[in-house]
Amino acid sequence: MVHLLLYADVLEIEGLVSSPYGPGRKEHILSVIDHYEADYGNLRTWSDRYPTPDSLRAITKQGELEMAPYAGYRKPTEGSKWIVACARREDSRPLHILVWGGLEDVAQALHDAPEILPQLKIHYIGGPNKKWSPDAYHYLATQFPSLWMIESNSTYRGWFVGGAQQGDLSAHSFAAIHADGHGALGNFFARGISFESAIRSEVKMGDTPTVGWLLQGDPNMPFQGGWGGRFVRAWTRPYSHFDRLTTAEDEIEFCSIMELELPLGPDCPKTPQLRMEVENQSLLGHLPGDGTVRFRFCPKSAKTFSYKIVGDAPSLNGKEGKVTAVPALPEQALRPDSHWPNWWTDDPSPAAAVAEHQGARTVSQWREAFMRDFAQRLDRCRSPKR
Repeated sequence: MVHLLLYADVLEIEGLVSSPYGPGRKEHILSVIDHYEADYGNLRTWSDRYPTPDSLRAITKQGELEMAPYAGYRKPTEGSKWIVACARREDSRPLHILVWGGLEDVAQALHDAPEILPQLKIHYIGGPNKKWSPDAYHYLATQFPSLWMIESNSTYRGWFVGGAQQGDLSAHSFAAIHADGHGALGNFFARGISFESAIRSEVKMGDTPTVGWLLQGDPNMPFQGGWGGRFVRAWTRPYSHFDRLTTAEDEIEFCSIMELELPLGPDCPKTPQLRMEVENQSLLGHLPGDGTVRFRFCPKSAKTFSYKIVGDAPSLNGKEGKVTAVPALPEQALRPDSHWPNWWTDDPSPAAAVAEHQGARTVSQWREAFMRDFAQRLDRCRSPKR
């Protein structure tokens, strides 16, 4: 948010929507805008195109609060309605939607107004975010395959791994040197961001490549390089269905959708409550009424996951399973699927990777340029233009 607001004079921001997962809400976006307001006087001397704090507050909306159910959508929200309203405006330009959390409000907007699809260009930071939106994602991938979508499950990591990490540009030094003492936004960036009950001083900024994508490079050409990375046409969107408990020998693609369909068995209550417990998630089972329960799971990393089924169906309660997620094979990039003609994803070739993070080098190669530029933007908060 700090990075985005410092570039608000070169981006026409249409809306700021709080969407899941986690406890973040509209009020937290507004609190960052309060810091922006404190620096607005200085920022305006650098560019008269910076929007007023009140205009940003007016376009800040609350989106969905919970993960989507099995259908992939629930009901309209203030955020999803705003997406629809912006997409329906008389404007020949595309509406870029930078998704830093869940896909719920995008899915809801398209469910409610499918005619807006040609206006949208989605840049989605998936990976750990995708595991919290498996049903909304599956709905978009199956019902709107012509959607223009960049699905970045690991490329985004190039903003903070690899590339220029020396001296003042290191993830551990940048905030203290270039942000602390640089106005309200700089101070907040350096020592005000709480994550998992601790103040974060390390630069991570995993969602920021979506902004970088619009700043440097051609946002209409995902196959060309720029600060947001470079992507390849998507192969068939990976989906695995199992009608049994899986084992570690069962392999699925990293960040794919796995659907588990299990029989409820005898002595089951009329409306059982069942959950799939896996790592820090407790996924509610869907009851289609055919004597089974279904769970959708998305693995956020390439490793073996263990899970347990808990609930009031005697034949399933306490049952355990495992599944192994593996990286996409490099040759997948040679098999673009025409069913998803506008869908783009991480380049799985070894040359584009940073360690195990596929595609990350296509961002990290620009790290010195985009971090130096960000440092110059933070300087605007410290003092007016002379």
